[in-house]
Amino acid sequence: MNFKSKKKLIQGIVLSIVINGVIPVFVYNLLLNYFSSFVSLLMATLIPLGDNLYHILMYRKADAFGLFMLTGFVFSLLAFLLGGDERLILLRESMVTGLLGLIFIGSLFVAKPLIYYFGIRFSASDKEDMQGKFAKNWELPYFRFVIRVMTAIWGIALLGEAIIKTVLVYKLSITGFLAISQFIFYGVLGVAILFTIIYRKHAKKRLNILTTIR
Repeated sequence: MNFKSKKKLIQGIVLSIVINGVIPVFVYNLLLNYFSSFVSLLMATLIPLGDNLYHILMYRKADAFGLFMLTGFVFSLLAFLLGGDERLILLRESMVTGLLGLIFIGSLFVAKPLIYYFGIRFSASDKEDMQGKFAKNWELPYFRFVIRVMTAIWGIALLGEAIIKTVLVYKLSITGFLAISQFIFYGVLGVAILFTIIYRKHAKKRLNILTTIR
């Protein structure tokens, strides 16, 4: 990744934190002067939802984060309909990440974990060619070990994010939680991505040796 790409990535992350964290905190506190805490919070959560809907309509496709926010909003509505309080609405994203974490962990007990398919899906190479390489490499015990380790790490990271935020939502004020929640999300995501990059680079070197001598 060159400097320009890194700069663009950082700018995108900062902008997302502002839209999904800073602005909702400001709007929530402003609306408290006119509405109840529950209504203010519900209205504040519409900001990140609206931003993602705009991008979906603009680019004619839903990205992972857009779907993530939409799913979180559905959980918010369910919490409201079931008589949930403000903190259940605050945990809408963590309900999604927690569920995804469980799915990742659960996939460890099937033939091929999720990371196996994600590796093919998000590869920059030809998908059919990459599918063939993955199928061939799957015969190697080390490759299967690497795929399962990466799947486990992502499952633990996503489930851990949900657990941390569930604890903090009952420890912090609503304003405090709104301010810190996005930093927790991106922090956990950043650590998982960094681990994936470093571990993949290390594993690829060893895998190249194994495929050469095979």
